[in-house]
Parts: sequence; C-alpha cells; structure tokens
Amino acid sequence: MTTLRPYQTQGIDELRSAFSAGARSALYVLPTGGGKTTIFVDVARRALERGKRVCVLAHRRELVEQASRRLDAFEIPHGIIAAGKRVHVPVCSRSGIAVASVQTLVRREVDAFDLLVVDEAHHAPAGSWGKIIERMPSARVLGVTATPCRLDGKGLASTFEKMILGPNYSELIAGGFLTDADVFAPTRPDMTGTKRRAGDYAAEEIDAAVNRPTITGSAVEHYLRLAMGKRAVAFCASVAHAEAVAEAFRYAGVPSACLHGKLDSDVRAARLAELERGELLVLTACDIVSEGFDLPALDVAILLRPTCSLGLYLQQVGRVLRPFVGKIRALVLDHVGNVFRHGFPTEDRFWSLSEGAVHRAPSTDDEAAFLIRQCPACFAVHRPSQVCVSCGHVYETRDKAPEFSEGVLQAITRRDAENRKQDEAERKQRAAEFRKKGWRAESIGELIELARDAGFDNPSGTAWQYAKWMATKGRHVR
Repeated sequence: MTTLRPYQTQGIDELRSAFSAGARSALYVLPTGGGKTTIFVDVARRALERGKRVCVLAHRRELVEQASRRLDAFEIPHGIIAAGKRVHVPVCSRSGIAVASVQTLVRREVDAFDLLVVDEAHHAPAGSWGKIIERMPSARVLGVTATPCRLDGKGLASTFEKMILGPNYSELIAGGFLTDADVFAPTRPDMTGTKRRAGDYAAEEIDAAVNRPTITGSAVEHYLRLAMGKRAVAFCASVAHAEAVAEAFRYAGVPSACLHGKLDSDVRAARLAELERGELLVLTACDIVSEGFDLPALDVAILLRPTCSLGLYLQQVGRVLRPFVGKIRALVLDHVGNVFRHGFPTEDRFWSLSEGAVHRAPSTDDEAAFLIRQCPACFAVHRPSQVCVSCGHVYETRDKAPEFSEGVLQAITRRDAENRKQDEAERKQRAAEFRKKGWRAESIGELIELARDAGFDNPSGTAWQYAKWMATKGRHVR
C-alpha cells in the first residue's frame, strides 16, 4: 500500500469537496513528478469502495501500463480495455475499475461508468476524449495534469468546471519531492518567420532548422563536457532527426538508441529497460516520452525541438525533475532556446481554467522578457546576478553617474493635505471593498471588473495577484 503525502491527502479532500458541492468535473493540477497518479488511484479506490464503476483514461500504452502498475501497488483489482487486452471480471461486474486506452474505448460499446479519470487532462478537449465524456453524461470527471493549457495556450474551461491547484515547484523542491535544475543554452536556432500550424512551429520547418551538424554536434559536445555518464533523454523534432542524433552519440562512444511511436511496443519497452539499467545512456525521442514517462534515474534533458507550447516544454523538462539517489540537481541542455521563450522550467506559475498560464510567451517571434541572464563564458542561464552561478564569471558593470532632474518645490496648504488624506482614505476603503467582494468572485473576469471599479491603475494585474493569494488560502477562481 502506498502512503500518501500530506499535500496529496489535501488534494483528495479538496476534490471530494468539489464533487460534493455539485461539480460534475474537476481538474487537479500538480507539477510533473509530484504524484498525480497516486492521487487519482486513491480517488478511484474510494469510489470502488462505494460500489462505483471507474474508468481511468490514457492515450498511450505506456500510460495505461503505468496506471495499472500503480493500481497494483494499492492492491486494487482492475481490468484493462486496450488493443490485445481482455476485460477482467472486476470490470464486468456492477462495480469495478478499468484502465482504458482512449483509442480503444471510443470504438467500443461499454456500460456507462460513474467516474471517468482523465490522465494528462490537457488532452481532454480533443475529439476522442470528448466523445467518451459526452457518451456518459451522468459520470463525474476527474482530470489530472501538470500543464492545464492547450497547445494554443488557452485553458480547459470548456471541459472542467473546477480547478484545484496542488503545491507549486518551489514547495515541492523545498520538501524534497522534486529536484531543481541547472539550465545551459549553448545554441539557439533562428526561428524568425517560421510557419506555425495548430499553435506550434510547423514540423517540417522545425526539422530543417534543427537537424543540422552544428546543433547535433553541440548537443554531443556539451553532454560529454557537462554530463558524461549520466542518463539523458534528447527530445527531437522528427524520427529522422532522432535517429541522426542517436547515431552521433554512438559515434562519440556514448551508448544511445532512438525511441518513437513507429517502433514495436516490445522494442520500445526493451530500450526503456536498457536505459533504466544504464546499458543505454542517451535515449533520443520523438513525441513519445514527453508525458507520463516515469524514470527517476534520468538526470539530463537535452532539448532539440523548439516549441511555442509552454505545456510541451514543461512536460519534457519534467522527465528529469524526479529525485533519485545521488541526484542533487537535474540538468537541462537547451539547444533550441525554449528557456528564452517560456522561462525557467521550475519557476512557479499560476494557472487559470479560462486563461491557461497567466504569464505566457508572446504570440510573435519575439522572445519573452523573462528575468534571466545568460553567461557568455559557459552558456549557463540563470536569474539576474553579477556573477555566473555556474562558472563564476563576473559580468562587466558600467559605472554611471547618477542622473538628476530639476524640479520645483511647491507649498502644500492645510486644505491640500486634508484632501490628500481624504483621497487616501477613500482609496483604502475601495481596496477593502475589492478584497471583500473579490473573495466571493467566481472568475478572473469578475475580479478584473471589481478591481477596475475600485480604481486600481492596473486592474488586470491586481486581479491576478489577488487570485494568486486566494489560491494559497484554498479559494480558486476560473
């Protein structure tokens, strides 16, 4: 039996409260590696004890098997609905738990479930997921994800009524549940003018931009210099790109293999096992281990695919943030500039059902203005500092004389002082009314209107800051 962490217990209690209050669907958000699977398995166990039928939905074989293994860890009998699998007796009875492949379940006629658990719930708005949810209108829906936003950056309000936020990165790192990461960005392809499709760079143009000897060679060189002997996963733009990168690592004497969806499932499983045993050191992947891939021994994420998707970026880096014996900090080798588009992978982000991430990179080709600095000596990326946190390089500073501007002193009368005092009192009163009414607000839009009525100079910023504070007190808005 798995022991729940305190924040997991709290999350389960908040989910129960949301459903008890009448919500049909709820979304639980927790950074990659925080233990979302453990949370939804425990929720499923409790539902089973009440005689309910539960279905856990996943879109890849690896995720189906992962959920099944976690149910086994809880000693919970369950069936599997997937190609080549037979539905076991517990699922055929009036109560039971099934783990289902979305692609299989959408084509099969089955009795309705009482609870649908949507793993990697940022996919929920997609066609097959939506069809299954619509087919079971009386079922409650529990979604779990680390990145509650679609590829276009928008939120998931069309699928979920309530969002529950678990602890953020800083809290999980401080508690020892995740590791922080060091980031290096030695190369950065120019993506200016690159065509976009469905919210991200067009696949063929990404491949042309990054499948180059200069970038591949830099990836090998920096792995040998910064991470030799550590297990790494390289996220590539295409199958051909992944094969070329794996070949380059093997040529440099680093055991490497490629992993992609076109491989037989047994071959994929064998290569993952070889990586876990240390027989492979670098696994090059194309769109297959960005989600649900659980191998804590991974130390290094090599980013070779530029993306406009904050969600994809966080999912990829999240593969190396799980703690492991001997791992002090994870390592991110960003050869495509994703850190400049989306910020540090472990910075705290506030999420909204309607808006997705509050702070998103702009939709233009300009890079986001994040508070980061890059060392010209070692290419480490870090928060602003006079000294590089990686190599100790001291940044040049320019002595600048203080600037002064002329001004005119004006006399202040008693009436002026009284008027200013009254204005300040009225401002404080409006702010107090905003906080009082804001606590009862149901959406970020309502908070913005209240902040505007209260006369704040930046109503949107004030509303988001108040929403973030409310979230720390257990009160969430959409």
